[in-house]
Amino acid sequence: MKQCWPAPERNRAPLLAVLRTVLPAQGTVVEVASGSGQHAAFFAGAMSAVTWQPSDVDAANLASIESYVAESRLSNLRSPVVLDAAEPETWPIERADAVFNANMIHIAPWQACLGLLRGAAAILPAGAPLCLYGPYFIRGRETASSNTAFDQSLRARNSAWGVRWLHDVEAEAEAVGLTLDRVTDMPANNVTVVFRRLG
Repeated sequence: MKQCWPAPERNRAPLLAVLRTVLPAQGTVVEVASGSGQHAAFFAGAMSAVTWQPSDVDAANLASIESYVAESRLSNLRSPVVLDAAEPETWPIERADAVFNANMIHIAPWQACLGLLRGAAAILPAGAPLCLYGPYFIRGRETASSNTAFDQSLRARNSAWGVRWLHDVEAEAEAVGLTLDRVTDMPANNVTVVFRRLG
């Protein structure tokens, strides 16, 4: 069943503006944890030279993504593949020109973040980007009260969830050959973080 979530509708335009400056002009972008499929359909429709490969591990999400694929009839939007971010050894993709992930790291166990970084490092060529979007705590910056409250609510729901510290993610990224390229402030106290695969 096709799903429509408020967050992708709100953030897709600001995200597109950033992605246009980061993603390659052509090639394949793998979206890890595509959720409803709204981002996949919107970004594929806006960037016709880029092939968008959505993925997810949840059956309901996969069905929703497939609905967007069928409805859009876009030649550059592929059917979703089953991909568990926490298990990079089982990813059904061997190469990509970019990897994108939105709003997953804070609502998944830390293992999913580690798997995402390892998986991206394994399939990206030198210089290619891994783009992450969502809320982060950033050392040296005052934390927005809304992010603190969000973190508390997440941890109350599941002790393995929570807003992550960017320096922790950066350290793990560096360990697998990804270097921090840029951090772009986004609406609603979110950021887009771009890592690049080292040569």
